[in-house]
Amino acid sequence: MRFLFLAGAGCLLSAAALAQTSAAMTTPAVAPVVGQPSRMHTLSLRLRPGQDLRQQLTALAKTHPLPAGAVLTCVGSLTQVTLRLANQEGPTVLRGHFEIVSLVGTLGAAGSHLHLSVADSTGRTIGGHLLDGCLVYTTAELVLAVLDEVEFRRETDPTFGYQELAVYPAAPAKSATKKPGRGKK
Repeated sequence: MRFLFLAGAGCLLSAAALAQTSAAMTTPAVAPVVGQPSRMHTLSLRLRPGQDLRQQLTALAKTHPLPAGAVLTCVGSLTQVTLRLANQEGPTVLRGHFEIVSLVGTLGAAGSHLHLSVADSTGRTIGGHLLDGCLVYTTAELVLAVLDEVEFRRETDPTFGYQELAVYPAAPAKSATKKPGRGKK
């Protein structure tokens, strides 16, 4: 039996398994959706005990000018974790003490797509889609990237019917206009 080592994947596959995997992928290759480059600035924040991680990020995206953003880093702890696990419909709720080991994704006023991974006291790690109901234990310290020249929107992708990321140029900034008769003479 022949085996192929896939360096990028770091695994061995038999030639038969590789052929079966390739045959299952019948969708023709499609170019990725590419946005445009953008300058960015950062926004740093700390959430306090009892605050809901997702609700606070959602509120921030709506009240702060944040048309397009991404989580750069997040460290902290939670007493309750609410996730939607891979290929599951409903939420999974865990209670206890958890360390945030990763929070990644995109966010903006139009919506977000965030994944959270946490570890329990034994080091067991679990992750999935961040849902409302992730309550801060001691702190959650975040640094967000705010992209200045693009806007994130969510549009239905016909492949699965989910609201997926669409990147657009940011709307031009409103310029301050002078009111007649108010200038210095």
